[in-house]
Amino acid sequence: MADLYEVENLHLSLPDMTRKPLFGAAPRIEILKGLSFNIPEGEILGIVGGSGSGKSTLGRALVRLLEPTSGAVRFDGDDVTHLSEQALRPMRRRFQMIFQDPMSSMNPRHRVGRIISAPLRLHGVENAREAAREALDHVGLPRSFETRYPHELSGGQRQRVGIARAIALRPDFILADEIVSGLDVSSQAQVLALLERLVRELGLTLAFISHDLSVIRRLCTRIVVLHHGEIVENEPTAELFDNPRAGYTRELLDAIPLPDPDEPWF
Repeated sequence: MADLYEVENLHLSLPDMTRKPLFGAAPRIEILKGLSFNIPEGEILGIVGGSGSGKSTLGRALVRLLEPTSGAVRFDGDDVTHLSEQALRPMRRRFQMIFQDPMSSMNPRHRVGRIISAPLRLHGVENAREAAREALDHVGLPRSFETRYPHELSGGQRQRVGIARAIALRPDFILADEIVSGLDVSSQAQVLALLERLVRELGLTLAFISHDLSVIRRLCTRIVVLHHGEIVENEPTAELFDNPRAGYTRELLDAIPLPDPDEPWF
């Protein structure tokens, strides 16, 4: 299967605002250090690492919410590493992001229908309201939810709205950044089952960022392990769990209680 993403020698540094002088620019700190990997079409890639490992920074670089310092990010053969926002705009409907906290990414004054349809209108999609309703269908929410406000929904329902907003544009790629970390176990299982179904039914490619290896194990076909901004493992899920090669990966596995993979999870 063809690669949707090709990442080559990716470096990304950000200003260290904790050391910003009174005058002048803040010194920069290197977050990502020479990452290289591919994401084939249809894959569910897990990106895992501890706090400060660079996993969220990597995700934002993939969807160009952050611009890499050097290296290359190619999406479906096109180099998007340093494209301007104007040049990126027609491509943005092809890669979307689901955020960890849906409340912080939704306007509390807007109803669900408007929250989902706004990006559609921005990209000139005809009949945006009907497309938003279809997105609600895909995530298992009644169409009547289009008139509700975010605060009227449960955490799992808000996350489904976030997923609906991401899939409404029918993207090729979705980045999900710690999207189940704030949910109870039952809601986590439902959201993960939903993502797995959407990947299959809509032909999506998914990158799923999490610190929870039990979640990663259930959902992902391959795992990239980050440590201090570097890739220490890039293996199929079964191979990584059966034969971890990096000491840091073994530490992660030892630190997190893992359920029996043969037990049902939804």
